[in-house]
Order: sequence, then C-alpha cells, then structure tokens
Amino acid sequence: MKDRLRSLLLEKSVVKGREFKLASGQTSDFYVDARVTTLDAEGATLCGRIFLDMLADFEVDAVGGYSIGADPIVSAIAVISYLEKKPLPAFIIRKEEKSHGTRKMIEGNFRSGMRVALFDDVITSGGSIIKGAKQVEAEGGKVEVIMAVLDREEGGREAIQGRGYRFLSIFTKKDLL
Repeated sequence: MKDRLRSLLLEKSVVKGREFKLASGQTSDFYVDARVTTLDAEGATLCGRIFLDMLADFEVDAVGGYSIGADPIVSAIAVISYLEKKPLPAFIIRKEEKSHGTRKMIEGNFRSGMRVALFDDVITSGGSIIKGAKQVEAEGGKVEVIMAVLDREEGGREAIQGRGYRFLSIFTKKDLL
C-alpha cells in the first residue's frame, strides 16, 4: 500500500522545476500538493488504511486536523474504520472562528475529554498543526499523536516533538524523493 501511495504522490502531487513559497513562509524547489492525492479515490483509500494501521498503537476516540489539508484524510480514516468495524469519528479544526451559528472552532465529532489523533497532509515547520493541537487542548481534548502524509524534514518533526507530542509520518522527503 505504501509503495502505491508513494507512486500516486509522485505522479499526482509532486511539482518541481521552479521555486515555491510554502505555508511556513519558507521557499522550496519542490511542492507537494498532497490534496490531489488525498482527494483521489485510490489515494484516499490508501491514506485511510495506512493511517488506520498506524493508529493501532494508540488509544484514540476520534481523528481530526486543520481544514483543508486534513479534511480528506480524516474522512477516509473514519470511513475505513467503520468498514473495519472499529469506527473512529472525525472532526475538523477551523483556522478562524465561525462568525455565525454556534461559533465553533472545532466542527464535527469532538467533545471535551476525547483522546485524539491529529493529521495533516504535509508538515514543514509544524506551526499549523501545533496551533491545532493547542486548540484541541483548550477545548478539553488530549492529543495522543500527530501524523502526516509527508514530513518535509525541515524542522516540523522536531518542533512537534519539542512540545511533547508524538509524531509519525507515512513518508519523509527522503523516502518520497
């Protein structure tokens, strides 16, 4: 499964040949638009199965992450977990508070006291996912692990672990490229 996911990422998501500005503010000579793969039927299924296998070592009540990168990932995990008869509900963390209705920062299947796994597609500096973890904790959740499709190996793993979180990725930049 991992080899096939790697092939899909290389085919659909990795872009080279110019300089790219990343969400972290850094620049890079390659960009990984992982959503092209995580929103692909096969790619979503592979991510869901691989991440569900990786979660076997952790006790979690739900899976979540920041919208937009985590949306297809946590949805795939929720669907695959249901098919495997071990349902894990999903939630999404908003980047900004909703200005109407319930004004929630966390949407979906989250409540205080839950042990959660957080997901992202690509980790560079780790800043966004750390902010998301803090939001979950502020609302009473416990972050058991943070996972990503790709660790760009540009300090994100160290920043996440430096704040006391466990971190795993399916691929590192070295593995992928």
